[in-house]
Amino acid sequence: MAGEASAEAARKSTQEAAGTTEEPQFPVHGDDQAAAFFDLDNTVMQGAAIFHFGRGLYKRKFFETRDLAKFAWQQAWFRLAGVEDPEHMQEARESALSIVQGHRVAELQSIGEEIYDEYMAERIWPGTRALAQAHLDAGQKVWLVTAAPVEIATVIARRLGLTGALGTVAESVDGVYTGKLVGEPLHGPAKAEAVRALAAAEGLDLGRCAAYSDSHNDIPMLSLVGHPYAINPDSKLRKHARKLDWRLRDYRTGRKAAKVGIPAAAGVGAVAGGTAAAIALHRRRR
Repeated sequence: MAGEASAEAARKSTQEAAGTTEEPQFPVHGDDQAAAFFDLDNTVMQGAAIFHFGRGLYKRKFFETRDLAKFAWQQAWFRLAGVEDPEHMQEARESALSIVQGHRVAELQSIGEEIYDEYMAERIWPGTRALAQAHLDAGQKVWLVTAAPVEIATVIARRLGLTGALGTVAESVDGVYTGKLVGEPLHGPAKAEAVRALAAAEGLDLGRCAAYSDSHNDIPMLSLVGHPYAINPDSKLRKHARKLDWRLRDYRTGRKAAKVGIPAAAGVGAVAGGTAAAIALHRRRR
């Protein structure tokens, strides 16, 4: 906190010396070649969407488990550390695929709407949502870009009033999930490639676009745009952002929330008990 305060004071004094205390308006209103790309987990929403989705499926008896607490620490660790564990996330994705295999896409989309209301709506960071709304108010398109299943991401984007979502695609045949992925999970460099492809299709100038993420895994995506933001950053992203003078916002403690006039969201408190186990144990028991 002391380091961040010093950095902000230095920036302010430099601007005052140059007679430029007011930052340029951003996002730029009416710039139709600009857009914004938001990571989802721990950037827009507290915790991981796939764990919340698994919790909702467990409630609906898509699978059973005798030991929910065994894997609850995965979600707790993610929320408290704010860092993805690749092994946890891979196991969660594989388990989710096996759970939805044989179910209809339309069924999962409908359930996703219910799960959003039950477990996700209250976990949206108000500060990040305000940033997304600022882009929308400026007439710009806003996409979620996430490793979560595209069906979940699309529900969240629609409920937040965003333009759409890029996410991991599960294979379906005749509207029924096969239990396989189409390609690889949308993670790390794959996000950057997806954003680049979307920008080309939409006629966007990436140098005028913005991207927001909490994870160092998304540095490739953040590096693509002219306005990268580190939101609730993990330690590696925070260090990288400071080195390159990227903007930081941390809504976990309220340190940065005041800068955009939005109250900080509730802290990372209690663990969502069965969230991780709900999608991990099923695979072990099959």
